[in-house]
Amino acid sequence: MTLRQQTFLVIIISSLLLFGLVLSGLLIGDEKLRINPQAINKAPSLAHLFGTDWLGRDMLVRTLKGLSLSFGVGVLAAFVSALIALILSLLASSNRMIDQMVTWLIDLFLSVPHLVLLLLISFSMGGGFQGVVIGLALTHWPSLTRLLRAEMLQVKTTKYIALSEQLGKSRLWIARHHILPHLLPQLFIGFVLLFPHAILHEAAITFLGFGLSSEQP
Repeated sequence: MTLRQQTFLVIIISSLLLFGLVLSGLLIGDEKLRINPQAINKAPSLAHLFGTDWLGRDMLVRTLKGLSLSFGVGVLAAFVSALIALILSLLASSNRMIDQMVTWLIDLFLSVPHLVLLLLISFSMGGGFQGVVIGLALTHWPSLTRLLRAEMLQVKTTKYIALSEQLGKSRLWIARHHILPHLLPQLFIGFVLLFPHAILHEAAITFLGFGLSSEQP
């Protein structure tokens, strides 16, 4: 087995393991999270593999539930951020004035301290799952948008773009058939990088009291 095949196999196994853990967390009912006064501070055992906390709640169940919740926040926030970055970069390719507006927005959001802006948006949205996802989505797109815009500007200088313009193709057609396919690899990599970043910031603002409810695992 070659190194490439081994790497691919490790990625597949790791993805299946992560998917299984997240799925198990989603399948856990709320009754498993209830307080059990008869099982307070139990040591790890076959009944409670991770033991229990000071309220008698199973720590393994709470860990799996918290993992699935954080995974959902990360995926949703990264997806929305990547979608915003893609839309803005495609709009920037259609018109110079729009390109200047997109550049101004990127500079504006990057000039504000990231965590401060995230806290303000999450707090104004009422916190919780929805507030955290909206806050993460609206603060994680600028860097990816700048990258996609730079790639878009490079693609626009190619000869086949000039040929399409000479043939009378619209800017929307060019953006859809020529620019978008070149942006997809960078978009996918950006999504993968945004995913752990979103989870990290979700944990940070939750620790500060502006994120998910303390009642959630």
